[in-house]
Amino acid sequence: MLISPPLSTAPTTCIPSMLRLSEIKLPLDHSDDDLITAIRERLKISADKLHSFKVFKRSHDARKKNRILLIYQLDVVLDKETEAALLAQTPALPRVGPSPDTNYKFVTAPVAQFPESKQRPIIVGFGPCGILAALVLAQMGLKPIVLERGQEVRQRTKQTWGFWRKRELNTESNVQFGEGGAGTFSDGKLWSQVKDRRHLGRKVLEEFVIAGAPEEILVNSRPHIGTFKLVSMVENMRAEIIRLGGEIRFEQKVESILRETDNEADDQGQITGLLLASGETLHSRHIVMAIGHSARDSFQMLLDRGVYIEPKPFSIGFRIEHPQSAIDRARFGPQAGHPALGAAEYKLVHHCKNGRTVYSFCMCPGGTVVAATSEQGRVVTNGMSQYSRNERNANAAIVVGIDPETDFPGHPLAGIDLQRQLESLAYQLGGENYNAPAQLVGDFLNNRASTELGAVQPSYQPGITLGDLSKAMPDFVVAAIREAIPEFDKQVQGYAMADAIMTGVETRTSAPVSIKRDASYQSINTRGLFPAGEGAGYAGGILSAGIDGIKVAEAVALDLLQGR
Repeated sequence: MLISPPLSTAPTTCIPSMLRLSEIKLPLDHSDDDLITAIRERLKISADKLHSFKVFKRSHDARKKNRILLIYQLDVVLDKETEAALLAQTPALPRVGPSPDTNYKFVTAPVAQFPESKQRPIIVGFGPCGILAALVLAQMGLKPIVLERGQEVRQRTKQTWGFWRKRELNTESNVQFGEGGAGTFSDGKLWSQVKDRRHLGRKVLEEFVIAGAPEEILVNSRPHIGTFKLVSMVENMRAEIIRLGGEIRFEQKVESILRETDNEADDQGQITGLLLASGETLHSRHIVMAIGHSARDSFQMLLDRGVYIEPKPFSIGFRIEHPQSAIDRARFGPQAGHPALGAAEYKLVHHCKNGRTVYSFCMCPGGTVVAATSEQGRVVTNGMSQYSRNERNANAAIVVGIDPETDFPGHPLAGIDLQRQLESLAYQLGGENYNAPAQLVGDFLNNRASTELGAVQPSYQPGITLGDLSKAMPDFVVAAIREAIPEFDKQVQGYAMADAIMTGVETRTSAPVSIKRDASYQSINTRGLFPAGEGAGYAGGILSAGIDGIKVAEAVALDLLQGR
């Protein structure tokens, strides 16, 4: 239930207002009346004082498997007089306060007509970051031009499925490149750990709902969409950007940036435009680079053109698959399968004796492991779920953090060199046909090659080649994961099951570089260039990328409208 009907028809002369109630806990099978009773008991009010309510957030507490609880944040509508009386006694009413204003507010008034004296802002990349940046700029009347190297989302989806089924890779339109970005082929998770005092995440979710996402993403504490719903949603957001005056061009790869250097001593400069692979030149002094974590050639181009880039930590490892039913039982006990809970998830961390940290990443309940390469002769894995999350396996990356100073020193793009080395090795171990190397967990822990599958059937397409995954990663990664899996089994019973299967390699957990920017969201040595999202090192998922896109769009709007 998202919104309740009015609960009282008694006339009132007061204007309704809202209070936020937190930590309302009820059993899984509670009724609507139970929720109403909980509100009245918390506020100590009679039935006629409660006009209506809506659920703001809903989560669950599964620490006690025999008594799993649903936890609510509720916005309650009362009359002004009752609300004022309750707020006056707030110290005696824990977890009760005014409902915050979560409406998005533009940083400056939208313009009625784009100034003829200004060059239009350009956005490179049309993943979550680029989409939200373009949408907000369009809503402000600033008519952005979007350049996307890949294809529109439906054609891109055909290309991607063609690779999975026929091993035919399009290096410009695939899991990594194309409308919707890498998040289109994922679990569609819509939460992040970003501090969000301005409720920008709410803005992202509300725009997704307007574009066709289910309304429950506004309520669930850990919402997700899934690939099929993302496809139509992305199309609708594209249509809205165009309706507002934006322009979106597909299969438009940026060959180089145009950059004027005004101080050779410290290499300070100003971006003035872009050169496209088609030979066309576009001029603009406000360019957002929302290129994603796999745009390796773009990182090289920016470095060659003098833009400051530095390496940053990322993580490497494998994908691991278990039966989803086993994860459900381990997390929910006798309540496994309850419709209010859905498919169970996990988040695991282990600090190893060798000083490394192993953690689960991008966990996909009821999903599949997918081929995620964007380069010929390389194998990369990722995870994906549909909205239903009803496939037989759960999968997650199990990865080890690595650092540039220790693990890939030398130059800003050394992390990319390491990624390519590991992905090429995985291609060789898989049989040089885009099969991925794989190994049963029991064999991996006992340091023996796998020769046949057990009860868990791998979901990776085009296919897997069983063998020894210890050959696919540096020794310290293998040692750390071997230590971590039995420890994870203590938290999720059955995690170390012998028949669980690991597939390699997972190398694109995040960008291996950071395109440094200042407080104005511009490159620290190239004015007018706005690095944004995952590829620039400022996001880690759909929601955080969307939030960063909004922040950068705001910075572009302020700078553009202030006369530069």
